[in-house]
Amino acid sequence: MTEENILLIEKNSGVGTITLNRPDKLNAFSDELIFKLKDALKEMERDSAVKAVIITGAGRGFCAGADLASRSISMESAQKPSLGTHLRHRLNPIAVKIRQMEKPIIAAVNGVAAGAGMSLALVCDFRIAAEEASFIQAFTKIGLVPDTGSTFLLSRLIAPTKSFELMMLGDKLSSKEAFELGLLNKVVPAADLMKECQALAERLIGGATLAYALTKRAYNRAVFHDIEELLEYEASLQEIAGRSDDFMEGVKAFNEKRQPAYKGR
Repeated sequence: MTEENILLIEKNSGVGTITLNRPDKLNAFSDELIFKLKDALKEMERDSAVKAVIITGAGRGFCAGADLASRSISMESAQKPSLGTHLRHRLNPIAVKIRQMEKPIIAAVNGVAAGAGMSLALVCDFRIAAEEASFIQAFTKIGLVPDTGSTFLLSRLIAPTKSFELMMLGDKLSSKEAFELGLLNKVVPAADLMKECQALAERLIGGATLAYALTKRAYNRAVFHDIEELLEYEASLQEIAGRSDDFMEGVKAFNEKRQPAYKGR
């Protein structure tokens, strides 16, 4: 897979589709994929012909979160990675852009959405998932803090008791369970996923697009007005977690496919 085609863009009759295209890595966020997604979102925002946007993944995954082999977070160098810097300059701007873009953005969740990949789905305006899709707050599994807005988004989208449980324990949710919690708008057979998302996008672009833009602005003011403050706080906590021995052990255990032995430091 060359870096040139790790993200695909299609524009058709007012609908822009962004496809994360690292299927061999379940579309995990490499540095290059993050930069391309940021550029694609800016392009969709600037293009007045695009009235609605769909974000999806190629292959079996929607997005498996951060690629632990990415240069900015890899632990192969002598120095521990600065995960706070990684979030501030890479993933957090994506979450902010999706919320601030005054066009409806639909997550077409075709497969696993884990870690920051789950955050990516949650920050979109609409979420339609395939029956086979799953969702997991994978952060604590490797000694990290939920980031890219997860602490912010989950606590606003579902009840605090369940959101805290999901963040702490990192249990996997099926698409059916996610729908029942109120995280999804709809669950459909995999073969119908893009058709359903396209139909929703066409309905939106056929409506009062200015009113939709202003409604999103008002909704952001009511629900997401402090998202940037919370993203910064997550980044500061992740900086601490990313320099811990537990994170080093979590990644090592993940790579070795074994249970980690955490020490709480």
